[in-house]
Order: sequence, then C-alpha cells, then structure tokens
Amino acid sequence: MISKPLDGIRIIDLTRALAGPYCTMLFADLGADIVKVEPPQGDMSRGQGPYRQDDQLKLFGGYFASINRNKRSISIDLTAPDGKELVRRLVGDADALIENFRPGVMDQLGLAYETLREVNPRLVYGAIRGFGDPRTGKSPYVDRPAFDVVAQAMGGVMAITGRPDGEPTKVGPGIGDIFPAVLTAFGVMACVNDARRTGRGRFVDVAMYDAIVSLCERVIHQHAYVGAVPGREGNDHPLLAPFGVFRASNGWMAIAAPLDKQWARLAEVIGQPALGTDPRLATNAARVAHRDEMRTAIEEWTSARTCADITAALSDTVPAGPVNTAEALFADPHLAARQMLAEVEQPGSAAPVTVAGQPVKVTDAPPEAFRRAPLLGEHTDEILTELGYRSEDIARLRACRTVR
Repeated sequence: MISKPLDGIRIIDLTRALAGPYCTMLFADLGADIVKVEPPQGDMSRGQGPYRQDDQLKLFGGYFASINRNKRSISIDLTAPDGKELVRRLVGDADALIENFRPGVMDQLGLAYETLREVNPRLVYGAIRGFGDPRTGKSPYVDRPAFDVVAQAMGGVMAITGRPDGEPTKVGPGIGDIFPAVLTAFGVMACVNDARRTGRGRFVDVAMYDAIVSLCERVIHQHAYVGAVPGREGNDHPLLAPFGVFRASNGWMAIAAPLDKQWARLAEVIGQPALGTDPRLATNAARVAHRDEMRTAIEEWTSARTCADITAALSDTVPAGPVNTAEALFADPHLAARQMLAEVEQPGSAAPVTVAGQPVKVTDAPPEAFRRAPLLGEHTDEILTELGYRSEDIARLRACRTVR
C-alpha cells in the first residue's frame, strides 16, 4: 500500500493565525496526523474571511481554509484543569507539539516544554515567536509582540524593496510569517528524526526576526565584505544584469540573462547581436555599470511585443516569464499539471473552493487529495476516544465546557 512520507508522525498543533498553521500544514500535506487544538472561540483566523457569496454559515473563510487543510480539530479550554490534562495526554504519544504564542504563555498555563517532556521524553517542541525564546538565547526584545510587517521591516527586507525614490515596501505575501514557518518545519522534522534515533526530544525555536535576517543573507555579506549598505533598487539586482522586470505591450516581463552567453542570446533575439560583444555590455560587470543603456535596448524590443510573444521568443534559452496576476495563475497549464491549484469542499457553499497546492512533490506517493479545513471541534469526540475517554467522560467534559 502506497503511503505518504510522514505517515505515522503525529503533531499536536497549538498554533493560530498564519505562521504556525502554515508550518503544521506542511506536515499535514505530507501525511502527518495534525491534531489542531483550538480554544472554545476557535483560531483567530477562522472569522477573517474572505467568504463565498452563497456561504450563509461562515464557519471559516479563505484565510483559514488555505492553511488548515488536512488537519483534525479538537476544541479545548486550556485554562481548565481538565483541559491541561487533555493536552498532557495528547502529547503522550505525539512526535511533536508546535505553538506560536508569545514567550511565557504556555509556561503560565502549566504546559511548558519542561513539563511536557516529563510526560513524553522524546517530544519535540517547536515554537515560532517574534524575537525567539529565552531557552535558546534571551533577546532584549523577547517580550515584544510581532507581526509579518514588523519582521519584514526589522529583518532587512523592506530596506531593499521598492523604488530608490520611494518608501520602503513590504513584500506582498506574508513572508515574515511563512518563511519562519518553513524553517520551523525543517527544524522540527530534523529533531523528530533525531528523537526516533536517541529517544530524546528537543526544543526548537525560530524567531521571525532571525528568519528574515537569514532570508536577507545577501545584505549581510555585502556589508561584511565591502561595507555596503544596500538600499532599494526597484526590480533590478545590484550584482547581476539584466535581472529584472521589463515593460511589454500588455503587461510586464521578468527577464534574467546575467550569464554572458545568455546576454549574447538575448541580444540576438532582440535584433541587436552586436550588443553581445560590445565591451560596454559584454560582461556582467559591464552591464551592471551600464544598466540604463542595456535596459533601453531591451525595452525598445519588449514594449512592442506581448508577454506571450516575448515568452515564446526567449524562455527556451533565456530565463523569462510574465508578471502573472491571480487570474493568470488560474489559467496557467503548468500549475494545472503540477496540481498547484487544489479544490476543497467549503461548508456553506454549493461549490468547492481553490487553495494553493503543495509544492513538495515526491514519487511513489498516493495522488494528492486535500481534505478541507476542519470545523471547530469537528474531531473532538474522535480524538478523545483515541485517548481512551469513554462516552460519559466526553459528556462530562462537554457539560463543563472544557471541550467543544
């Protein structure tokens, strides 16, 4: 029987908003059993939309649906004594627990890493915080809250994003959340592998700030090597040329030809082969120094052609592609072939909805089929039964509102 790579891995998910749920979604898509523990009011992102026009239930919107698929939900009041005991029982046979509360919250609940590892010594505990956890190095900013835009600003992204004469610009997707989420998934999986070998779990900590500094590795080495303080350069690259976005007759095209042979090919295609050997443009360093002249030559050709025509002329030999809108993404045959637009059920709506698919593809795995995001507490009875609770125990927990 064909299995998924993470079949048999169980992760207790105490995350909310974007960073934590995205992290656990990566595990879920590859087969791990994700038990999403939500408070009685649910994950804060459940009510943030957007919603389908025909959805009268509004049990969750697109934000929640996109990053909570393939999970099971149990609703627990973590402030109740029975609720704390439930979490301790959940981690008893789990491989990992992941949360993204501010530092100290889980400690105050009596569910700190040190407490939970007494229940399960091989438990891997993953934490995503704005400025890290004191267990791995106490930051002077440790108690500050953080969101994506703060991580992008402090980590260096915004200082190098945008036009030179414009204001610092946030990257559109929430990379201040998503990149720390990916790093946490990597760290947790590495430690789960180690725990299965040694029987000893570990605490895994990723600070959003740290993650974005890592993402901006180029500005670090530029400053360390030559004292540079990189700034905003629009869509150009400070070290490579051509490497940017050029105007087409019906939109914009990304074209990258920093290798000399690529530049020679591009010069040939745009009808100016002499530019390929012109000393002012023949090398990458020369093209960086004469960027404006190079851009003028390229845009004289691209601006008279459509994105489709430019792609057809270049993309087989020179890296090039259109600046796609969401509408264009839905029509792209590559994304269809790669199953990167996945349909899932949407409670309250007559038709399924589309979410971004899983980019990690593996051979010898069952066909991708995503389960919709769970309803709040949808699997509470199922999970409690697996833990050995009897029906009368479950009824009691519901009666005192410890679970939903």
